[in-house]
Amino acid sequence: MSDTIIVWFRRDLRLDDNPALEAALRAGARILPVYIHAPDEEAPWAPGAASRWWLHHSLESLDGALRARGARLWIGQGKSLALLRRLAETSGARAIHWNRLYDPATRARDTEIKQQLRAAGLDCASHNGALLFEPWEAATGNGGPYKVFSAFWRHCAPRLAEHPDPIAAPARIPTVELDGGATVAELGLLPRLSWDQGLAANWTPGEDGARMAAEHFLAGPLGGYGKLRDHPDRPGTSRLSPHLHFGEIGPRRLLALTRAALPAPPTLGEDAFARELGWREFAYHLLYHFPQTPEHPLDARFADYPWREPSDTELLERWQRGRTGIPLVDAGMRELWHTGWMHNRVRMVAASLLTKNLRLPWQLGARWFWDTLVDADLACNTLGWQWTAGCGADAAPYFRVFNPVRQGERFDPNGDYVRRWCPELARLPDKVLQQPWTATNTTLARAGVGLDLNYPAPMIDLAQSRREALAGWERIKTTP
Repeated sequence: MSDTIIVWFRRDLRLDDNPALEAALRAGARILPVYIHAPDEEAPWAPGAASRWWLHHSLESLDGALRARGARLWIGQGKSLALLRRLAETSGARAIHWNRLYDPATRARDTEIKQQLRAAGLDCASHNGALLFEPWEAATGNGGPYKVFSAFWRHCAPRLAEHPDPIAAPARIPTVELDGGATVAELGLLPRLSWDQGLAANWTPGEDGARMAAEHFLAGPLGGYGKLRDHPDRPGTSRLSPHLHFGEIGPRRLLALTRAALPAPPTLGEDAFARELGWREFAYHLLYHFPQTPEHPLDARFADYPWREPSDTELLERWQRGRTGIPLVDAGMRELWHTGWMHNRVRMVAASLLTKNLRLPWQLGARWFWDTLVDADLACNTLGWQWTAGCGADAAPYFRVFNPVRQGERFDPNGDYVRRWCPELARLPDKVLQQPWTATNTTLARAGVGLDLNYPAPMIDLAQSRREALAGWERIKTTP
């Protein structure tokens, strides 16, 4: 009888190019595929509501793919260490393989699990299934972590060509049958109140959905990615971020697909899409080396920044609901609520309004995105919010405050994005669409727009609030 190896799936919910699965199969063992639902072990960053919705469907997809190959996903709930011990005893497994996670809580948990299981005589092996480069593989000349993306990418990009080809999913998986376990439905991941229709209409979670999304991107937006990715009014982005987060497609496979799709691919250092994958790598590099950053600013001076008191929740709630009176921001926040996703250019503008014009702490915005984004990723979410707030690595200069009117005029020039998500403004002329408060009463009346009636007047004066934000920066910029 062949030996048994447990393959512990986490955020690597795929069979294609899965290093943990491949290593177990290479050993000639029978495979016991396992998923353990233990959100408490990820605290304080347990998956949010949109992520739980995605996880439910992704687990169903993974189980279906395994069953098509002669196996099935054994699902458990509870303490990961205790369940893995019991599964090893019950199945006679001699080894456990998994792909690494990099969040501070899961890193600490996995280290403890590996130590405990090895002490019990089990062979435990972890693999890199999520990144092109391990966070510890890149170092500055002084041996420290990078804090500037351009320098980080100059170090990493030349090494991309050294990556081995991705490994195709196995046709069959020799397995061991084990009784018990839960169903995906029993995990209780779906919302009790049905608010997820917009998510279901816009996404197909799972490995097949990831491959379809990749094929759509390769056939269309990839060709103009460098120019169109900043335009929320155009389908210019990959929309692969949730699939990457849940590991339904690996970055190595995605890089290989995009390179093969371009008739004359640019050098890896100049490839706009490869650079975006590099930005994701940079986010994980920072989270690994600065694990305090999901809660605390990397630039310690911002611990003393004069944020507005968050006790009055009206400002935050209006921002969350897309009722700020700033059309581009409102469009983005409504897109987020309806689809679980927001265009990255609009994410930056919305984050800038919250942290600089409203002067509310960036942590409040990060938490809202964490709960509502289907691609909520601790590394990327942290980097994005700290970058926009001006307190993180390679952050935008603090005096760079995104002007949402100018951003809308530049990147949504015909108003298609705003008109889609703010239909009450649809009949306004382009000239005033991004700033309806400048329109004449006659223009507003003709368009059926009533400020503070069917669309809010702006909740903040953009110019005055910018000056106040910069005054706050002046107070802390020389702090030791």
